[in-house]
Amino acid sequence: MELADRLLLLLDVIEMGSFVGAAEHRRVNKSVVSKQMNKLEAELGVRLLNRTTRSLSLTAVGQDVAENARHLRALLDDTRRLTEHYHSMPQGSLKIASTIDFGRRYVQQAIAAFQHRYPAINIELRLDDRMQDLVAGGFDLGFRTGVPKDSSLIAKKLARNRLLIVASPDFLQRHGEPKNVAELERLPAAVYASDSQKIDKVKYYDAQGNEAHIRLNVAYKANELELLTSAATDGNMLSVVTAQTIGNEILEGKLVPIMTHLHLADFGTFYAVYPHRDLPPKTRLFLEVLKDFIGEDTPAWEQRIPNFDTMYQS
Repeated sequence: MELADRLLLLLDVIEMGSFVGAAEHRRVNKSVVSKQMNKLEAELGVRLLNRTTRSLSLTAVGQDVAENARHLRALLDDTRRLTEHYHSMPQGSLKIASTIDFGRRYVQQAIAAFQHRYPAINIELRLDDRMQDLVAGGFDLGFRTGVPKDSSLIAKKLARNRLLIVASPDFLQRHGEPKNVAELERLPAAVYASDSQKIDKVKYYDAQGNEAHIRLNVAYKANELELLTSAATDGNMLSVVTAQTIGNEILEGKLVPIMTHLHLADFGTFYAVYPHRDLPPKTRLFLEVLKDFIGEDTPAWEQRIPNFDTMYQS
């Protein structure tokens, strides 16, 4: 038995509470455990265990050695999982549901990268801004804005999605840049509207922190968020959009954030939603690939809006 094996055996002795317990766990004779612990102490030149007829405890140096042994065990476990992954590439299929714009911009990118890495997995992607029943639809994974009302689903937070107000330079030249909410409300605006929802009011917080609303002057309605950004770029109206729908329009000077002193309420947070707490490896791997595209702390879409961390906040 090598040093690493004896260190792992030491952990068994500690966690099982006795040589007998460790022997039963390892399915060996108690004398084998005792002999190996004596060899470990001799090899290291220190006493690791205080032994009495009724109790067993670690010495001070034994506690430090045991902590290192735990790190060793974790490293060995990670190494085994890594090699198992390479020996058994994930196979099968993934059925994914997503909101339309997020699915087009980010889920599709992740799918392309994922299937390049794991070609044995087939993927079906359904895009719909309406809430879909993941269980009834046989979906492995869904992406939504906001925590699902169905308490049987598991929701994992992915990234925030804040609001901003944008207009084109041409629009601002013709109408002038609004200085207050009243002026903003008089300007023509593009808004999201579907069969079940119309977003023509935007919540914000006034100087005293009280909740208030901007009532947009609706000139154009569309049921896809991406079209609101396009409408603002065309120069005929302003739009209140989510940061996630912004591409390079601000970086290229096609759109300008306005009324940035307002403290806008958050639009929502993107969540990954799935039916079971224990994710299958293929689903977990897909989420890891997606995270590479959307970022961890600062979402990728906010990085395309210069100084966004100073806008629309108290």
